Amino acid sequence: MKILIVDDHVIVRDGVIRLLSAIDGAVMREAATVPDALALFRSDRPDVVVLDINLKGGSGLELLRRIRAEDPSARVVIFSMYSDVVYATSARRAGALGYVSKSATSDQLLVAVLRASRGEAYVDTAIAGEIAETAFSPAEHVTQLSNRELEILSMLADGKSLSDIADTLGVAYKTVANTCTRIKEKLGVERTADLIRFAVENRHIRVVGTGREAGPA
Repeated sequence: MKILIVDDHVIVRDGVIRLLSAIDGAVMREAATVPDALALFRSDRPDVVVLDINLKGGSGLELLRRIRAEDPSARVVIFSMYSDVVYATSARRAGALGYVSKSATSDQLLVAVLRASRGEAYVDTAIAGEIAETAFSPAEHVTQLSNRELEILSMLADGKSLSDIADTLGVAYKTVANTCTRIKEKLGVERTADLIRFAVENRHIRVVGTGREAGPA
């Protein structure tokens, strides 16, 4: 099995390589940046990609979208510091088969990679439990939000400014501002301050229903 590990921290890549070396016949390559990861993906066509969300000079979710655009059959497992349903849902919508937080037990990443190699989905147990707990929340209007809108809402909850979000996503400030306007319209809030308050106070509630298909970005 060919596995591409994409993370900008050497110590993380080393740990993942040691863990996945338990897989018989595993051949692993590693990358720290979006350009290097794309180049290796194109040349090696790995069976599974293990991908972090935060990468230097780019977003792992954007890389996931680019990989899936080039190869819709690509099998990707997100391995991220974020143990948040918003990110797990965003990753799923972008085409990831698996999502494992870095706070999960090591065997869960191994299971996720093995399942992904067979085309099966896997979400680590803590996040899966949170999804189950919030499945019947009354915040149904959140289901109107697109993948990108959910991503921006999550960043607002983390205290990022619109400029920070624009830099992280690699888009213009005006693009983020316009997206926030659409989010406010969908959620029925008028001011950006109210939107931020909603994001912070409803970190779990706001992700309810994101297992459903959302509208276009």
